[in-house]
Amino acid sequence: MKPPVSLLDGFLGMSSHGNSNALVNRREFLRAGALGGIGLTLPKLLAAGQPGGSPRADACIVIFLNGGPSHLDMWDMKYDAPIEIRGPFQSIPTTAPGVRFCEYLPRLAKQMHRCTLVRSMNHSVNNSHAAAVYAALTGHDRGEKGGGAKPEDHPNIGSVLAKLRPGSRDAFPYVALPYKTQEGAGGPLQPGFLGGIIGANHDPFWVLEDANSPSFRVKNLTLPEQVSNGRMSNRRDLLFALEKPFLNQQSQSAAVYDVMSDFQRRAFDMLTSDATQRAFQLDQEPTKVREAYGRNIYGQSVLLARRLIEAGTRVVTMSWAPNANATWDTHGDNFNKLKNTLLPQFDAAASSLLSELAERGMLERTVVAVLGDFGRTPRINNAAGRDHWNSCYSILLAGGGFKEGLVYGASDRMGSWPAENSVSPGDIIATLYHLLGVNPQTNIYDVLGRPHPLVPRGRVMEELIS
Repeated sequence: MKPPVSLLDGFLGMSSHGNSNALVNRREFLRAGALGGIGLTLPKLLAAGQPGGSPRADACIVIFLNGGPSHLDMWDMKYDAPIEIRGPFQSIPTTAPGVRFCEYLPRLAKQMHRCTLVRSMNHSVNNSHAAAVYAALTGHDRGEKGGGAKPEDHPNIGSVLAKLRPGSRDAFPYVALPYKTQEGAGGPLQPGFLGGIIGANHDPFWVLEDANSPSFRVKNLTLPEQVSNGRMSNRRDLLFALEKPFLNQQSQSAAVYDVMSDFQRRAFDMLTSDATQRAFQLDQEPTKVREAYGRNIYGQSVLLARRLIEAGTRVVTMSWAPNANATWDTHGDNFNKLKNTLLPQFDAAASSLLSELAERGMLERTVVAVLGDFGRTPRINNAAGRDHWNSCYSILLAGGGFKEGLVYGASDRMGSWPAENSVSPGDIIATLYHLLGVNPQTNIYDVLGRPHPLVPRGRVMEELIS
């Protein structure tokens, strides 16, 4: 997949990867001078469609535990099962009566009274991370058909919200961070994160810098030192003054210009927006808050997600792995990885997010969805790990209209199969759309104008909604 052109790459055709156009005509030259090095990737990102319906929530943060988190070692523990099933971890009570979590999720256990826990998730994909991720993030289950992201993919919920409910002009509608997760190290970008059939202009704004680094800054949002906000505004006005008289001579060109100039204005708005710039200034957060989320790339990315939502972003997707096999894909040494790294980091980040959203009065209008591609096998393998298991796993939901303190569905005694109330990823995505003010049964139109049902095999789960 061709990497996107940076906002600050040269407008004369230079990309961050060194490609250039040999010829530049006069209009392109004028445009380049007016913009002073600002490319068109961001304006294309900002294309918006029709607004949605009456939402229960205005924003959504997806914490995606990429690789497949073990439900049996987190929040569906089988403490009465044989040791080769239950493993060595102990369970602890949560703030929801009768609900128990793993002992290494002590802070999240204190937030369960705010959450809905679904213990009966399942889908058809077991071997392909890519296809399972695609199912989890789009609601479209394509079986074991793997591979990287493709233009014909169905869009991420963030891309749909960017089109139908884009929000304020000076905020990114959809942000993904901190990795473009690959299908294995060196592999292609996993499907499910992009705009797909509705166009690359609805892809996320990617934040790929380490938010935990002392030198963290988003290069694509930083103006050159010699360009002030005032100077940028002057360049914007000059660009539009040069373009409009020429395009007014041809009505069709003028119509295209009106659309593009609107996207360009929004790009300028974000580049000069105090709210957008402040959202990325993590060093303004109190040290105590940053430490509560965890001083690692994932904890600080979740904190950044909260700041982006405050600044007006609709959807943030945080993928917890540089590649599908790097973190939660615990085929070997499952228990040490969970105990020493994965669960403590996740516990800090997720509990801090829920606590802060509640304290700030934001949880009622913000959905938090902790998702994964599948669970892990009930039986521990010979490498002290657990393998892929799509037949039954768990997810955690909170805010935005979800019931509080609810456990929905149940697995059997071994955590192998749903014992009651089976739920598909399509059902969850349909419910998220519903809460965010988008009819999940509506048609979306691809770049050729062809209709596609948004989530044809999912239903809104009223049982989960307060």
